[in-house]
Amino acid sequence: MERDYYKRTGIFPIMHTVVIRRELLKEHPGIAEVLYKGFCDAKKSAEDKYRLGLIFNNMDTMFPWFSQLIEEDISVLGEDWWPYGIGANRKALESVLRYHAEQGITDRHFSIEDIFVPEFLAS
Repeated sequence: MERDYYKRTGIFPIMHTVVIRRELLKEHPGIAEVLYKGFCDAKKSAEDKYRLGLIFNNMDTMFPWFSQLIEEDISVLGEDWWPYGIGANRKALESVLRYHAEQGITDRHFSIEDIFVPEFLAS
């Protein structure tokens, strides 16, 4: 069902977000970039492990047919199956913000520019 939804909408639901308080951003300029880079580096490390595992059929995991699952996911989601950044997630982010306004979770329809620090608008 999730794959079908993605194929129909182009949206893969966002699982997690990282929030930094405005006060902390003011106190420590650049902290958002450092944190983002750290998450990107950790993601790359995990991706590298999975890709290397494909060579050896991911024998170091306890998941049967794990390599096949990775290959299936790549065929549907592309090479970057957990994309980071606003550009790659714009459609999902805009949908969530619209849903929040429609369902009364927020008092207005926020834009991406309203909720993300300017440094990440081009990410």
